[in-house]
Amino acid sequence: MSVVNRFLRYVSFDTQSDEAAITTPSTEKQMNLAKALKAEVEAMGLTEISLDEHAYLMASLPANTEEKIPVIGFIAHLDTSPDMSGANVKPRIVEKYNGKDIILNEKENILLSPAMFPELLRHVGEDLIVTDGTTLLGADDKAGIAEIITAMQYLIDHPEIKHGKIRIAFNPDEEIGMGASKFDVALFDCDWAYTMDGGEVGELEYENFNAAAAKIKIKGLNVHPGYAKNKMLNASLIAMQFAGMLPQQERPEHTEGYEGFFHLTGITGTVEEATLSYIIRDHNKTKFEQRLQLLQDATVFLNKVYPEGTVLLEIKQQYRNMREIVEPKRHIIELAEKAMKAVGVTPLIHPIRGGTDGAQLSFKGLPCPNIFAGGLNFHGRYEWIPVQSMEKAVKVIVKIIELNSLSNISKRK
Repeated sequence: MSVVNRFLRYVSFDTQSDEAAITTPSTEKQMNLAKALKAEVEAMGLTEISLDEHAYLMASLPANTEEKIPVIGFIAHLDTSPDMSGANVKPRIVEKYNGKDIILNEKENILLSPAMFPELLRHVGEDLIVTDGTTLLGADDKAGIAEIITAMQYLIDHPEIKHGKIRIAFNPDEEIGMGASKFDVALFDCDWAYTMDGGEVGELEYENFNAAAAKIKIKGLNVHPGYAKNKMLNASLIAMQFAGMLPQQERPEHTEGYEGFFHLTGITGTVEEATLSYIIRDHNKTKFEQRLQLLQDATVFLNKVYPEGTVLLEIKQQYRNMREIVEPKRHIIELAEKAMKAVGVTPLIHPIRGGTDGAQLSFKGLPCPNIFAGGLNFHGRYEWIPVQSMEKAVKVIVKIIELNSLSNISKRK
Protein backbone atom coordinates (compact mmCIF):
# COMPACT_ATOMS: atom_id res chain seq x y z
CA MET A 1 0.00 0.00 0.00
CA SER A 2 1.37 3.44 -0.92
CA VAL A 3 1.92 6.23 1.58
CA VAL A 4 -0.92 8.17 -0.09
CA ASN A 5 -3.42 5.32 0.23
CA ARG A 6 -2.48 4.84 3.86
CA PHE A 7 -2.89 8.53 4.55
CA LEU A 8 -6.30 8.68 2.87
CA ARG A 9 -7.41 5.72 4.96
CA TYR A 10 -6.20 7.21 8.23
CA VAL A 11 -7.88 10.59 7.75
CA SER A 12 -11.22 8.78 7.55
CA PHE A 13 -10.86 8.25 11.31
CA ASP A 14 -12.07 11.16 13.45
CA THR A 15 -9.44 11.46 16.18
CA GLN A 16 -9.95 14.98 17.49
CA SER A 17 -8.64 15.36 21.05
CA ASP A 18 -10.44 17.23 23.83
CA GLU A 19 -8.77 19.84 26.04
CA ALA A 20 -11.47 19.56 28.69
CA ALA A 21 -11.08 15.83 29.25
CA ILE A 22 -9.24 14.40 32.24
CA THR A 23 -8.68 10.94 30.75
CA THR A 24 -5.97 9.56 28.46
CA PRO A 25 -6.79 9.29 25.67
CA SER A 26 -8.93 12.40 25.92
CA THR A 27 -11.32 10.92 23.34
CA GLU A 28 -12.11 7.24 22.84
CA LYS A 29 -12.12 7.69 19.05
CA GLN A 30 -8.33 7.95 19.13
CA MET A 31 -8.29 4.36 20.35
CA ASN A 32 -10.23 3.33 17.25
CA LEU A 33 -7.36 4.41 15.02
CA ALA A 34 -4.81 2.87 17.39
CA LYS A 35 -6.57 -0.50 17.15
CA ALA A 36 -6.68 -0.29 13.34
CA LEU A 37 -2.97 0.50 13.25
CA LYS A 38 -2.24 -2.37 15.62
CA ALA A 39 -3.97 -4.78 13.24
CA GLU A 40 -2.02 -3.31 10.32
CA VAL A 41 1.42 -3.66 11.89
CA GLU A 42 0.57 -7.18 13.06
CA ALA A 43 -0.30 -8.12 9.46
CA MET A 44 2.99 -6.60 8.29
CA GLY A 45 4.93 -8.86 10.63
CA LEU A 46 6.25 -6.31 13.09
CA THR A 47 7.06 -7.61 16.56
CA GLU A 48 6.96 -6.48 20.22
CA ILE A 49 3.58 -4.92 19.55
CA SER A 50 1.85 -3.31 22.52
CA LEU A 51 -1.27 -1.17 22.84
CA ASP A 52 -2.07 0.00 26.34
CA GLU A 53 -5.32 1.33 27.80
CA HIS A 54 -4.19 4.89 27.13
CA ALA A 55 -3.88 4.34 23.34
CA TYR A 56 -0.07 4.25 23.20
CA LEU A 57 0.85 1.84 20.41
CA MET A 58 4.42 0.56 20.04
CA ALA A 59 6.01 -1.97 17.71
CA SER A 60 9.39 -3.14 16.43
CA LEU A 61 10.94 -3.95 13.10
CA PRO A 62 13.52 -6.60 14.07
CA ALA A 63 17.15 -6.18 13.11
CA ASN A 64 18.26 -8.04 9.99
CA THR A 65 21.94 -8.02 10.91
CA GLU A 66 23.91 -9.36 13.84
CA GLU A 67 25.97 -6.18 14.04
CA LYS A 68 25.41 -4.09 17.16
CA ILE A 69 23.58 -0.97 15.97
CA PRO A 70 21.89 1.75 18.06
CA VAL A 71 18.12 1.41 18.23
CA ILE A 72 16.28 4.33 16.59
CA GLY A 73 12.63 5.18 17.10
CA PHE A 74 10.08 7.05 14.99
CA ILE A 75 7.00 8.63 16.56
CA ALA A 76 3.78 10.28 15.36
CA HIS A 77 0.55 11.24 17.09
CA LEU A 78 -2.97 9.92 16.60
CA ASP A 79 -5.02 12.98 17.43
CA THR A 80 -6.05 15.99 15.39
CA SER A 81 -6.51 19.51 16.71
CA PRO A 82 -9.54 20.57 18.76
CA ASP A 83 -9.49 23.81 16.73
CA MET A 84 -11.63 22.36 13.93
CA SER A 85 -13.65 19.24 13.23
CA GLY A 86 -11.84 16.17 11.98
CA ALA A 87 -15.05 14.22 11.35
CA ASN A 88 -16.12 13.15 7.86
CA VAL A 89 -12.98 14.47 6.22
CA LYS A 90 -13.36 14.51 2.44
CA PRO A 91 -9.85 14.73 0.95
CA ARG A 92 -9.27 15.45 -2.71
CA ILE A 93 -6.09 15.20 -4.78
CA VAL A 94 -5.35 18.17 -7.02
CA GLU A 95 -3.05 16.68 -9.64
CA LYS A 96 -0.16 18.72 -11.04
CA TYR A 97 -1.10 21.92 -9.27
CA ASN A 98 -1.03 24.86 -11.70
CA GLY A 99 -0.31 27.70 -9.27
CA LYS A 100 -3.84 29.12 -9.33
CA ASP A 101 -6.64 29.28 -6.75
CA ILE A 102 -8.00 25.90 -5.67
CA ILE A 103 -11.75 25.78 -5.10
CA LEU A 104 -12.23 23.80 -1.91
CA ASN A 105 -15.96 24.39 -1.60
CA GLU A 106 -17.83 26.05 -4.43
CA LYS A 107 -21.08 26.33 -2.50
CA GLU A 108 -19.47 28.26 0.35
CA ASN A 109 -16.89 30.00 -1.88
CA ILE A 110 -13.93 28.64 0.08
CA LEU A 111 -10.67 29.01 -1.84
CA LEU A 112 -7.13 27.87 -1.16
CA SER A 113 -5.27 30.73 -2.78
CA PRO A 114 -1.56 31.55 -3.25
CA ALA A 115 -2.55 35.17 -2.59
CA MET A 116 -3.22 34.14 1.02
CA PHE A 117 -0.81 31.19 1.16
CA PRO A 118 2.18 31.96 -1.13
CA GLU A 119 3.90 28.74 -0.06
CA LEU A 120 1.58 27.00 -2.54
CA LEU A 121 3.78 28.32 -5.33
CA ARG A 122 6.71 26.25 -4.06
CA HIS A 123 4.72 23.16 -5.02
CA VAL A 124 3.56 23.96 -8.54
CA GLY A 125 3.45 20.78 -10.60
CA GLU A 126 2.98 18.55 -7.56
CA ASP A 127 -0.11 16.63 -6.47
CA LEU A 128 -1.78 18.34 -3.51
CA ILE A 129 -4.18 16.70 -1.09
CA VAL A 130 -6.72 19.25 0.15
CA THR A 131 -9.95 19.39 2.15
CA ASP A 132 -13.47 20.25 1.04
CA GLY A 133 -13.29 23.37 3.18
CA THR A 134 -15.53 22.10 5.99
CA THR A 135 -12.97 20.23 8.12
CA LEU A 136 -9.26 20.10 8.71
CA LEU A 137 -7.34 17.47 6.74
CA GLY A 138 -5.44 15.62 9.46
CA ALA A 139 -1.97 15.68 7.90
CA ASP A 140 -0.96 16.72 11.41
CA ASP A 141 -0.10 14.01 12.13
CA LYS A 142 -1.64 11.19 10.12
CA ALA A 143 0.89 11.98 7.41
CA GLY A 144 3.59 11.12 9.94
CA ILE A 145 1.89 7.83 10.78
CA ALA A 146 1.54 6.91 7.11
CA GLU A 147 5.18 7.77 6.41
CA ILE A 148 6.52 5.71 9.30
CA ILE A 149 4.48 2.59 8.47
CA THR A 150 5.28 2.89 4.75
CA ALA A 151 8.99 3.13 5.56
CA MET A 152 8.77 -0.01 7.70
CA GLN A 153 7.08 -1.86 4.85
CA TYR A 154 9.78 -0.67 2.44
CA LEU A 155 12.50 -2.08 4.69
CA ILE A 156 10.62 -5.39 4.96
CA ASP A 157 10.41 -5.51 1.16
CA HIS A 158 14.10 -4.62 0.76
CA PRO A 159 16.07 -6.89 3.10
CA GLU A 160 19.28 -5.90 1.32
CA ILE A 161 19.18 -2.71 3.43
CA LYS A 162 20.80 -3.83 6.65
CA HIS A 163 19.55 -2.26 9.86
CA GLY A 164 19.33 -2.71 13.58
CA LYS A 165 16.07 -2.92 15.48
CA ILE A 166 13.71 -0.04 14.76
CA ARG A 167 11.00 1.03 17.18
CA ILE A 168 7.86 2.91 16.18
CA ALA A 169 5.20 4.51 18.38
CA PHE A 170 1.91 6.31 17.92
CA ASN A 171 0.50 8.27 20.83
CA PRO A 172 -2.66 10.22 21.68
CA ASP A 173 -3.28 13.81 22.73
CA GLU A 174 -0.29 15.66 21.32
CA GLU A 175 -2.52 18.54 20.26
CA ILE A 176 -3.55 19.23 23.86
CA GLY A 177 0.00 19.00 25.20
CA MET A 178 -0.39 15.55 26.79
CA GLY A 179 1.13 13.31 24.14
CA ALA A 180 4.14 12.31 26.21
CA SER A 181 2.40 12.29 29.58
CA LYS A 182 2.04 8.50 29.75
CA PHE A 183 4.63 7.55 27.15
CA ASP A 184 6.68 4.66 28.59
CA VAL A 185 10.22 5.59 27.54
CA ALA A 186 11.69 2.51 29.23
CA LEU A 187 9.34 0.23 27.30
CA PHE A 188 10.13 2.02 24.03
CA ASP A 189 13.81 1.35 24.78
CA CYS A 190 15.58 3.44 22.12
CA ASP A 191 18.90 5.22 21.99
CA TRP A 192 17.15 8.19 20.38
CA ALA A 193 14.07 8.89 18.26
CA TYR A 194 12.52 11.34 15.81
CA THR A 195 9.00 12.67 15.76
CA MET A 196 7.60 12.90 12.23
CA ASP A 197 5.49 15.96 12.98
CA GLY A 198 7.01 18.91 11.15
CA GLY A 199 5.65 20.91 8.24
CA GLU A 200 7.40 21.87 5.01
CA VAL A 201 9.83 19.52 3.28
CA GLY A 202 13.27 19.72 4.84
CA GLU A 203 12.24 20.92 8.29
CA LEU A 204 14.53 19.58 11.00
CA GLU A 205 13.97 21.00 14.45
CA TYR A 206 15.69 20.45 17.76
CA GLU A 207 14.72 23.56 19.67
CA ASN A 208 11.27 24.67 20.67
CA PHE A 209 9.50 27.09 22.95
CA ASN A 210 9.53 26.89 26.69
CA ALA A 211 5.81 26.84 27.37
CA ALA A 212 3.29 27.54 30.10
CA ALA A 213 -0.43 28.19 30.36
CA ALA A 214 -1.94 30.81 32.65
CA LYS A 215 -5.47 31.33 33.88
CA ILE A 216 -6.41 34.61 35.54
CA LYS A 217 -9.65 34.59 37.51
CA ILE A 218 -11.11 37.90 38.60
CA LYS A 219 -13.75 38.33 41.29
CA GLY A 220 -15.97 41.36 40.91
CA LEU A 221 -18.70 42.91 43.00
CA ASN A 222 -22.00 43.60 41.30
CA VAL A 223 -24.43 46.17 42.68
CA HIS A 224 -27.19 48.21 41.05
CA PRO A 225 -25.44 50.56 38.59
CA GLY A 226 -27.50 53.48 39.86
CA TYR A 227 -25.93 53.10 43.29
CA ALA A 228 -22.54 51.68 42.29
CA LYS A 229 -20.23 54.55 43.19
CA ASN A 230 -17.31 53.39 45.35
CA LYS A 231 -18.90 49.93 45.57
CA MET A 232 -18.92 48.14 42.22
CA LEU A 233 -15.95 46.10 41.04
CA ASN A 234 -16.45 45.26 37.36
CA ALA A 235 -14.55 42.02 36.79
CA SER A 236 -14.65 42.38 33.01
CA LEU A 237 -13.03 45.81 33.15
CA ILE A 238 -10.36 44.58 35.54
CA ALA A 239 -9.67 41.75 33.08
CA MET A 240 -9.19 44.31 30.32
CA GLN A 241 -6.84 46.24 32.61
CA PHE A 242 -4.79 43.09 33.24
CA ALA A 243 -4.55 42.40 29.50
CA GLY A 244 -3.46 45.99 28.90
CA MET A 245 -0.55 45.59 31.32
CA LEU A 246 1.11 43.04 29.03
CA PRO A 247 3.30 44.22 26.12
CA GLN A 248 1.06 44.68 23.10
CA GLN A 249 3.85 44.02 20.61
CA GLU A 250 4.64 40.69 22.25
CA ARG A 251 1.62 38.89 20.84
CA PRO A 252 1.76 36.07 18.24
CA GLU A 253 0.62 38.34 15.42
CA HIS A 254 3.65 40.60 15.96
CA THR A 255 6.40 38.01 16.55
CA GLU A 256 8.54 35.57 14.59
CA GLY A 257 11.73 33.51 14.80
CA TYR A 258 13.07 33.42 18.34
CA GLU A 259 10.65 36.07 19.62
CA GLY A 260 8.36 34.90 22.39
CA PHE A 261 4.84 36.02 23.18
CA PHE A 262 1.80 36.23 25.44
CA HIS A 263 -1.21 34.76 23.62
CA LEU A 264 -4.72 35.44 24.90
CA THR A 265 -6.55 32.24 23.97
CA GLY A 266 -9.83 32.90 25.71
CA ILE A 267 -11.82 35.48 27.67
CA THR A 268 -15.16 35.33 29.46
CA GLY A 269 -16.64 37.97 31.67
CA THR A 270 -19.49 39.59 33.53
CA VAL A 271 -19.48 42.25 36.21
CA GLU A 272 -19.37 39.51 38.84
CA GLU A 273 -16.52 37.42 37.45
CA ALA A 274 -14.13 37.17 34.51
CA THR A 275 -11.47 34.79 33.26
CA LEU A 276 -8.48 35.28 30.99
CA SER A 277 -6.63 32.30 29.49
CA TYR A 278 -3.11 32.73 28.14
CA ILE A 279 -0.33 30.62 26.73
CA ILE A 280 3.18 31.96 27.27
CA ARG A 281 6.07 31.04 24.98
CA ASP A 282 9.78 31.84 24.67
CA HIS A 283 12.82 29.94 23.42
CA ASN A 284 15.10 31.68 25.90
CA LYS A 285 14.77 30.24 29.39
CA THR A 286 15.58 33.53 31.16
CA LYS A 287 13.13 35.55 29.06
CA PHE A 288 10.51 32.86 29.62
CA GLU A 289 10.87 33.18 33.38
CA GLN A 290 10.65 36.98 33.04
CA ARG A 291 7.34 36.58 31.21
CA LEU A 292 5.93 34.48 34.03
CA GLN A 293 7.18 37.04 36.53
CA LEU A 294 5.39 39.81 34.64
CA LEU A 295 2.10 37.94 35.08
CA GLN A 296 2.79 37.63 38.79
CA ASP A 297 3.72 41.31 39.07
CA ALA A 298 0.50 42.36 37.34
CA THR A 299 -1.48 40.19 39.73
CA VAL A 300 0.21 41.69 42.79
CA PHE A 301 -0.32 45.22 41.49
CA LEU A 302 -4.03 44.78 40.82
CA ASN A 303 -4.54 43.17 44.21
CA LYS A 304 -3.16 46.36 45.74
CA VAL A 305 -5.37 48.61 43.64
CA TYR A 306 -8.42 46.46 44.39
CA PRO A 307 -9.24 44.32 47.44
CA GLU A 308 -6.77 41.50 48.07
CA GLY A 309 -7.87 38.33 46.30
CA THR A 310 -9.64 40.12 43.46
CA VAL A 311 -7.19 38.66 40.94
CA LEU A 312 -6.12 35.02 41.16
CA LEU A 313 -3.32 33.68 38.93
CA GLU A 314 -2.73 30.03 38.12
CA ILE A 315 0.30 29.04 36.01
CA LYS A 316 0.75 25.56 34.57
CA GLN A 317 4.12 24.57 33.13
CA GLN A 318 3.71 22.70 29.83
CA TYR A 319 7.06 21.84 28.22
CA ARG A 320 10.66 23.00 27.94
CA ASN A 321 13.10 23.70 25.13
CA MET A 322 14.64 20.38 24.10
CA ARG A 323 17.76 22.07 22.74
CA GLU A 324 19.64 21.61 26.01
CA ILE A 325 19.10 17.84 25.77
CA VAL A 326 19.53 17.28 22.02
CA GLU A 327 22.36 19.67 21.16
CA PRO A 328 25.02 17.79 23.16
CA LYS A 329 24.12 14.75 21.03
CA ARG A 330 24.80 16.55 17.77
CA HIS A 331 25.25 13.31 15.81
CA ILE A 332 21.47 12.78 15.96
CA ILE A 333 20.91 15.99 14.01
CA GLU A 334 23.83 15.38 11.68
CA LEU A 335 22.48 11.93 10.79
CA ALA A 336 19.11 13.40 9.79
CA GLU A 337 20.81 16.19 7.81
CA LYS A 338 22.95 13.70 5.94
CA ALA A 339 19.95 11.51 5.18
CA MET A 340 17.97 14.42 3.78
CA LYS A 341 20.80 15.52 1.52
CA ALA A 342 21.28 11.94 0.32
CA VAL A 343 17.68 11.81 -0.97
CA GLY A 344 17.73 15.29 -2.50
CA VAL A 345 16.09 17.24 0.33
CA THR A 346 17.60 20.51 1.55
CA PRO A 347 17.61 20.59 5.37
CA LEU A 348 15.79 23.58 6.88
CA ILE A 349 16.96 23.87 10.47
CA HIS A 350 15.08 26.44 12.51
CA PRO A 351 13.38 26.72 15.91
CA ILE A 352 9.87 25.37 16.32
CA ARG A 353 7.42 28.13 17.18
CA GLY A 354 5.47 25.60 19.16
CA GLY A 355 6.21 22.26 20.72
CA THR A 356 6.23 18.57 19.92
CA ASP A 357 6.02 15.40 21.94
CA GLY A 358 9.75 15.19 21.34
CA ALA A 359 10.34 18.10 23.69
CA GLN A 360 8.81 16.31 26.65
CA LEU A 361 10.29 12.96 25.64
CA SER A 362 13.76 14.51 25.50
CA PHE A 363 13.44 15.51 29.14
CA LYS A 364 12.19 12.02 29.98
CA GLY A 365 15.47 10.59 28.69
CA LEU A 366 14.71 10.06 24.99
CA PRO A 367 16.44 12.67 22.78
CA CYS A 368 13.88 13.33 20.09
CA PRO A 369 14.20 16.05 17.42
CA ASN A 370 11.45 16.68 14.89
CA ILE A 371 11.40 15.95 11.14
CA PHE A 372 9.02 17.21 8.48
CA ALA A 373 5.86 15.27 7.64
CA GLY A 374 5.07 17.61 4.74
CA GLY A 375 1.74 19.21 5.63
CA LEU A 376 0.96 22.93 5.73
CA ASN A 377 -1.71 25.18 7.26
CA PHE A 378 -2.36 22.76 10.10
CA HIS A 379 -5.46 22.91 12.31
CA GLY A 380 -7.90 24.38 9.82
CA ARG A 381 -9.89 24.10 6.60
CA TYR A 382 -6.93 25.27 4.49
CA GLU A 383 -4.67 22.39 5.52
CA TRP A 384 -2.99 20.62 2.61
CA ILE A 385 -0.11 18.30 1.84
CA PRO A 386 1.80 17.44 -1.35
CA VAL A 387 1.95 13.75 -2.20
CA GLN A 388 5.61 14.22 -3.15
CA SER A 389 6.40 15.59 0.32
CA MET A 390 5.11 12.44 1.99
CA GLU A 391 7.12 10.32 -0.42
CA LYS A 392 10.26 12.29 0.44
CA ALA A 393 9.60 11.84 4.16
CA VAL A 394 9.45 8.06 3.65
CA LYS A 395 12.80 8.19 1.85
CA VAL A 396 14.33 10.24 4.69
CA ILE A 397 13.21 7.70 7.31
CA VAL A 398 14.65 4.81 5.31
CA LYS A 399 17.90 6.69 4.67
CA ILE A 400 18.36 7.60 8.34
CA ILE A 401 18.04 3.93 9.22
CA GLU A 402 20.39 2.87 6.42
CA LEU A 403 23.07 5.47 7.22
CA ASN A 404 22.93 4.71 10.93
CA SER A 405 23.54 1.06 10.17
CA LEU A 406 26.32 1.68 7.65
CA SER A 407 28.07 4.12 9.98
CA ASN A 408 28.10 1.74 12.92
CA ILE A 409 29.06 -1.29 10.83
CA SER A 410 31.97 0.58 9.21
CA LYS A 411 33.30 1.68 12.61
CA ARG A 412 33.81 -1.95 13.52
CA LYS A 413 35.74 -2.88 10.39
